[in-house]
Amino acid sequence: MRVLLTLVLVAFGLAACGEREQVIEQQSEKRYQGKRDTQPWDNAPLAAEFRGGTWTKGDQASWEDQIKTRQRWQNERNPR
Repeated sequence: MRVLLTLVLVAFGLAACGEREQVIEQQSEKRYQGKRDTQPWDNAPLAAEFRGGTWTKGDQASWEDQIKTRQRWQNERNPR
């Protein structure tokens, strides 16, 4: 019984240490390629009840200002 248990543990140990070769396959049209992400400022902010942002959709500067404001609120040392 101990021999069998030892063989099983050795087999699992060797299998865990093995690594497959990682080869990049050529892109195929049949495989799902995923969709491209949009810019974060092109999305509408969440509703107020979800504590969403206050940026204007499509305006990168207002989105960046909102992110900076949010980061200031997360900093304990910064006097809001």
